[in-house]
Amino acid sequence: MTEKLKTQAQILAILVLGMWTLQVVNGFSGNALIGFGIVPRQLVGLRGIIFSPFLHGGFNHLLANTLPFVILGWLVMVRRISDFLKVSLVVMGVGGLGTWLFAGPNTVTIGASGLVFGYLGYLIFRGIFEQSFIAIAVSLGVGIVYGGMLWGILPAQPHISWQGHLFGFIGGGLAARWFSKPQAKSRYQGLD
Repeated sequence: MTEKLKTQAQILAILVLGMWTLQVVNGFSGNALIGFGIVPRQLVGLRGIIFSPFLHGGFNHLLANTLPFVILGWLVMVRRISDFLKVSLVVMGVGGLGTWLFAGPNTVTIGASGLVFGYLGYLIFRGIFEQSFIAIAVSLGVGIVYGGMLWGILPAQPHISWQGHLFGFIGGGLAARWFSKPQAKSRYQGLD
């Protein structure tokens, strides 16, 4: 295992272990940590922008988020670990703030799915903005495997934060726009 791959695996393992540890604590405390999620339009709810991706409503919720978080998160960081950090911060900021502004009243939003949708958005839009073979191939592959998730940005299911999914996805798209490096145009492009 290369040093870079080992570091990437360690980062993802630490984050996932943290999520699972918090879920154990949350379970034993009678869900006392849920209040650290995003509480819409209340000042105290802004702290959820930082904490909500690491909190879940139960082990099934966490289990549903773990594998896509690891796979899509790794695809975000495969080139550079700094990409993962920058994209995660943008997605948490845009996704969290959008959720805080637009989620329904008397709700608390928690879960890593906002990050997952953000990583999905980043990977799809990176192919569009970079227009490199590898970025386009990753975009297509991710779109084929995870494209069905995009239904989650619509208000279809009660107790599911479609706002978190939608604004996470938008955050990922913005991160792709800001951080993608378009391929240099060939000097022969357009010459017939």
